[in-house]
Amino acid sequence: MKNKYIIWLKVFVWAVCLYTLADLLYKFATHDLSANPIEYVTLETGQTALKLIVASLAITPLRKLTGLNWLIRFRRLLGLFAFFYAFLHFCIYIVLDKFFDWPEIVRDVTKRPFITVGFLAFVLMIPLAVTSTASAIRKMGGKNWSLLHRAIYISAVAGVVHFWWKVKADHSEPAVFAVIVAVLLVYRVAVWARSRVVTRSTPTAKPALVAE
Repeated sequence: MKNKYIIWLKVFVWAVCLYTLADLLYKFATHDLSANPIEYVTLETGQTALKLIVASLAITPLRKLTGLNWLIRFRRLLGLFAFFYAFLHFCIYIVLDKFFDWPEIVRDVTKRPFITVGFLAFVLMIPLAVTSTASAIRKMGGKNWSLLHRAIYISAVAGVVHFWWKVKADHSEPAVFAVIVAVLLVYRVAVWARSRVVTRSTPTAKPALVAE
């Protein structure tokens, strides 16, 4: 794809990713954050983080199935925005919900399962965001970097579980996320298993004879 189209696509992706933040700021300015603004903002930032995690995980299957290799340029961007919204989600909980009551926060993390698993999902994203630069890939080496960034699968699953356990009645939304994440993970397992079969079935090349 031509660079000018990539630029416009990046502008579009940035706009989509920033929509939730802009919408929340607008509703804050117009006093339209519902009857429970803290819960509303917490839910919106958390859902957006999970949507962007799913979107970033979908890049590789889409690229391989469609042959649109330029899609890979958006994976890191989506991942960083996912971390941004997860960070906002966490900060809202710390600042607005708990007012920096650290003993209460520790009790929540250790005794309330949905917060424990949500905290795990967020913590796993921190090293991924820190090592998202090209220089980090060079320093770590591609293999080590790829191994570390597989933690996003655990973070995605933990995020879905966190959402599921948080919802008390209608689980239709978390169920959608659960199905999508499951499909993406099954796809990756299938690709990995197929590559193992191909590797084992490929005959080892015989060494060339050395002329005397």
